[in-house]
Amino acid sequence: MTETPPRYLALYESGELIRRAEALRERARACALCPRRCGVDRSAGQTGFCRAGWNARVASHNAHTGEEPPISGTRGSGTVFFSFCTLRCIFCQNYPISQLGNGREVSDEELAGYFLALQKMQCHNLNLVTPTHYLHAIISALALAVEKGFRLPIVYNTSGYESLETLRLLDGIVDVYLPDIKYGDPAKAKAYSSAPDYIEHNLPALREMLRQVGHLACDDDGLARHGLIVRHLVLPGAEHESIAILERLCDEVSPTTHVSLMSQYFPAHQAPHTPPLDHRIDPVAYHDLVDWIETTDLRGWVQPLLEGDEDEA
Repeated sequence: MTETPPRYLALYESGELIRRAEALRERARACALCPRRCGVDRSAGQTGFCRAGWNARVASHNAHTGEEPPISGTRGSGTVFFSFCTLRCIFCQNYPISQLGNGREVSDEELAGYFLALQKMQCHNLNLVTPTHYLHAIISALALAVEKGFRLPIVYNTSGYESLETLRLLDGIVDVYLPDIKYGDPAKAKAYSSAPDYIEHNLPALREMLRQVGHLACDDDGLARHGLIVRHLVLPGAEHESIAILERLCDEVSPTTHVSLMSQYFPAHQAPHTPPLDHRIDPVAYHDLVDWIETTDLRGWVQPLLEGDEDEA
């Protein structure tokens, strides 16, 4: 398969990428980047629910080999972990980054330098982890990086809590969408992530992502060139609800979506003090979920249980 250049290069050449960056800056000046629409002027130092400032705050940037095979490949995915988050998941395994804001503030020029450094490391793609609240800075940095020769495909790695208006500004920029589908119960979304409206925004966002990039397509080396991969982390006490969540994905997005089913949950952050999140998932229920998936047309990957969890099955 002939390698297709990332679509954002054409947007850059036409001047549209710069226009998109300015449109995102306008959304951040009365912040409406995510569904919370806090309305604060980030450029004036005001902060909303996510507590993010105007400049991007970055916890790390490096090659990562632990993503799905079409994302990690053989040389790793060039991940940039952004600090803070539009959700407040009480079980977040990366809570020092997402909740405590560990990281350092960087200018758009520095962020562009990170993108170029990951390309120099020969990473297969640029993987933007929890990027929504910094999109105004990210797309500005992307334009600066393209000017200096950047051309990696872009992976948008998100919680799935997204605004359609913001996503539409990413059309033609993102190559691979890697969102979560976390919940089927608004009460759990409220209790666990402070987002009772998660479901009403998540499913339309997934449909928009699929419209933009289509189903997953890989090159001859098995690397993702464009498409949608939806992640679902199975939660304790909600193992059987996962079937209903994925049925809704089939019905309202696509029955042939590529899904990454994740068993890696462990009690982190506030979860050790919040039953039923205070233990790992039930292995028998997880096997039932895997058996169900095999009866569907969903494609993708199933994360195996850890050895100790298998012993309990």
